[in-house]
Amino acid sequence: MAYRAFYAIQNLSTQAGQPTNAVFGFIRMARQLAVRWKPTHWAVVFDAGLPATRMNLLPSYKQQREKMPDALRSQFPLIEEFLQRSHIAAFRVEGQEADDAMASLAAHAEDAEALLATSDKDLFQIVSDHVAIVSPTAAGGRMGPAEVHEKMGVPPHRIVELLALTGDAVDNIPGVPGVGPKTAAKLLMEFESLAGLWSHLAAVTGEKTRAALAAHRADVERNVQLIQLRTDLVERVDWAALCLQPPDTAALREYFQTLELHSMARELEEAPPPPPKPAPPKSDVQMNLF
Repeated sequence: MAYRAFYAIQNLSTQAGQPTNAVFGFIRMARQLAVRWKPTHWAVVFDAGLPATRMNLLPSYKQQREKMPDALRSQFPLIEEFLQRSHIAAFRVEGQEADDAMASLAAHAEDAEALLATSDKDLFQIVSDHVAIVSPTAAGGRMGPAEVHEKMGVPPHRIVELLALTGDAVDNIPGVPGVGPKTAAKLLMEFESLAGLWSHLAAVTGEKTRAALAAHRADVERNVQLIQLRTDLVERVDWAALCLQPPDTAALREYFQTLELHSMARELEEAPPPPPKPAPPKSDVQMNLF
């Protein structure tokens, strides 16, 4: 969300030269998500490193990405300060990616509905009856198992295998040459799984596709390990800490004034937050993980 805002909004900074475009856009998106989905609990999840297990499997994993611009890096402490003053939980697991942290938090929402505000297709793999994907921009609807199947051509429990076959250019994961999303989905639906595909490789239509699959089988099996998200990074969830709460209005007003976000300061004055509500029982929890 911060990256998206940084590149979407230009030329926004304080008179002293501190960039605020990512901060401004992030706050706008967070507020829109809250209005759109009305969660009872929420958390903002941050990356905290690249896992050694993935780097050992593929040293070039995500290495093609450009270094974060200093103008964006300087705004992350400001974003975390906003979360603190707004009483919104910030969550990270040291040495782990945000996807795995989100998957691990969502795994605890067994008696609730967890909405993952993300544009990362890796998280399609954990979509279930109680975990759905929504757009970070608050546009569109929930993507449950049926919607994932329609979009990707396979159900959520086959997403890892689909991405293992196609690879992922965003994460610098090479796939099988000539096997795109439609071909991969067709193969998985025809042979039911990767195991079924390997067992019946001779039955694959197309000599080039068959040869490519055979030549890159080891790469595909490695990709499965790379793409499979962890869901065991969180032992328990402190639901009270994630409960939606009104912000510290005075502290937030000072924050907006310091960053010269005058429109947000005015909005705070015009629409004071409601009084805090007691946390609902877990069965009524709807958790947004940004």
